[in-house]
Amino acid sequence: MMKCSLFAILLFTFSLCSTDFQIGRLKYDGGGDWYSSPSAINNLLQFISEKTGMKCAEMETVVTISDNISSFPYLYLTGHGTISMSDTEAEIMRKHLLKGGFLHADDNYGLNESFRLLVKKIFPDKELVPVPFDHPIYHIKYDFTNGIPKVHEHDGKPPEGLGIFHNGRLVLFYSYESDLGNGWEDGEVYNDPEEKRIQALKMGCNLVLYYLSSLK
Repeated sequence: MMKCSLFAILLFTFSLCSTDFQIGRLKYDGGGDWYSSPSAINNLLQFISEKTGMKCAEMETVVTISDNISSFPYLYLTGHGTISMSDTEAEIMRKHLLKGGFLHADDNYGLNESFRLLVKKIFPDKELVPVPFDHPIYHIKYDFTNGIPKVHEHDGKPPEGLGIFHNGRLVLFYSYESDLGNGWEDGEVYNDPEEKRIQALKMGCNLVLYYLSSLK
């Protein structure tokens, strides 16, 4: 099926839904600043609504694993520090993702070490792997032929899009050395070039559209 046809069908299908699309910001333990980039998700939701015509919530909703994770299939996680989950929380997250949920984890510089350990706790039988450049997340609406865009420079490393797959479906996407969330922030926060901000927002839009397209 042509990309434009898939995109049109996807938007038509979602337009029939009675609720607005929402993104849940995951509040977690461990000392990391889960609340960083406070304007990011709201700007992304606005961008998606403007560029696709989808009905989106105006603001993010803060969610916790134990209280209300089941009401928010699409989750966003970010921060600079450490993150931890209890065995029970890790099991809840695993079941959430395997039954149709999606997690976008966005390293805001400093989250990497603890997040990779957490992934092994959630999915002990799976590995984070590079998401191929021909995967739909890089092409479903906007084309990223070289993968995830680079927003901020930290250690001179290339940006990486890594993922966990289950039965062919991408259930977890990890943006590393990219800082997508910073690119989604209000322009005056970092004074990034507008081109970088737009590229970050386009990538975020692709992630959401991929998730919606993966629903059975």
